[in-house]
Amino acid sequence: MTLTAELVDLLGTARVLDHPLRRHVYGKDGGVTRGDVELVCLPDTTSEVVEIVRIARRHGLPVIPRGAGTGLAGGAVPLGPAVMIVLTRMDRIEDVDVESKTAWVGPGVINLELSQHTHRHGLHYAPDPSSQSTCTVGGNVATNAGGLHCLAEGTTVAHVLAVEMVTADGEVVTLGGEAPDPIGLDLRAVAVGSEGTLGVVTRVLVRLTENAPASQTLLLAFDDIENAAATVSAIISEGIVPGALEMMDRVTVEAVENYVHAGFPTEAAAVLLAEIVGTSAGVAAEANRVASIARANGAIDVEIASSPAQAALWWKGRKSAFGAVAQAAPDYYLHDTVVPRTKLVEVLRAVYAIGRKYDLLMMNVFHAGDGNLHPLMAYDSAQPGVLDRVHAAAEEIVRASIAAGGALSGEHGIGIEKRDLMGLTFGPVDLDAQARLREAFDPEQVFNPGKVLPEGSRCFDYGRPPVGAEA
Repeated sequence: MTLTAELVDLLGTARVLDHPLRRHVYGKDGGVTRGDVELVCLPDTTSEVVEIVRIARRHGLPVIPRGAGTGLAGGAVPLGPAVMIVLTRMDRIEDVDVESKTAWVGPGVINLELSQHTHRHGLHYAPDPSSQSTCTVGGNVATNAGGLHCLAEGTTVAHVLAVEMVTADGEVVTLGGEAPDPIGLDLRAVAVGSEGTLGVVTRVLVRLTENAPASQTLLLAFDDIENAAATVSAIISEGIVPGALEMMDRVTVEAVENYVHAGFPTEAAAVLLAEIVGTSAGVAAEANRVASIARANGAIDVEIASSPAQAALWWKGRKSAFGAVAQAAPDYYLHDTVVPRTKLVEVLRAVYAIGRKYDLLMMNVFHAGDGNLHPLMAYDSAQPGVLDRVHAAAEEIVRASIAAGGALSGEHGIGIEKRDLMGLTFGPVDLDAQARLREAFDPEQVFNPGKVLPEGSRCFDYGRPPVGAEA
């Protein structure tokens, strides 16, 4: 039987997409790179995923796992003929255990819908990317996504206890378990952030977090982005760890205000949003301390949300920042690096200079509390040569971040976007170790080939030390 015939026999014609137009839709994620998809499969169960993997292997094709396609690093973009497994139909929320504060969920569960589902139990799922209303838990697991509240709560790996995964042999394994600190190797943590290169995640055991009894949101406006960055460092150095601490520059604030009408001061050079969570008395005291710190660092306006509705509108504005960019240009490239908080000003200056160098509108909105930058380049793809300038600017931003002591990615992953820049952070020994780990799970690179690790990462023969290493 042909590949298509076998898959149709398994899933039916409605869940095997082979029309060129439908395949075209899945050739791209939220980034700027497009690939060609051989076939798209829409399984409902783990057993169907097992059979799809086995069929693809019989026909000599690799497998690309995909969620909602909100990824921004090209992680779900095929680099050659491949069978794509789209997991959005596997969206059941199972076995919510209120006592242990856990739940088994399918990889296709929408991030926000999980928290909405558990809200009646006084619980929520803490990771909250800006794409929260559309991204899936499986996609969050793939990239170890963070979000606005990862400063205090941590990224996805801190909220996943176990994953069920289909291996390259078509077997189903569970990595991790209900115990918070299981004995043996922590393969769960290896799977989280592996970007679909080790297997297909079909179920996730998530850790749920109690809803805070009280919260307060502050809007802090500055006429100088350096004062805003100094405020971030000052807040953390005072021992205060807000639930969220987000920054937007003037261009972003103007776009967001025109889009959402959240009441942001468009004359400010930068706006900080800080959320304080805890008990009512503790929140009030800490909010006052944050306000005082902001004023001491030159804030031109300090406003405390007068109601939960106003706070929600401010946060809606922050999460709508990327959609608001359409007012400035029809296309954008959203980047993701991490720098030490003490280097925020230095790197932001470099980012703006890079934008001027390549004649690109540079907008900045980022998780200021943990130094996770999201420089955004707005452009018109119809303009000849603009993508070359965008890619050149993106690489310079990464290099500037690494030079400042930063990291390649905070939450978007490596994918193909930063694959060839891995050598900026990792040496040959490091890359070889990562390649060996990948081989242990997937020796024939069935899953998502060509992603994360640059060509030649597997450098050394078994039993032989790398060149230059001590014998």
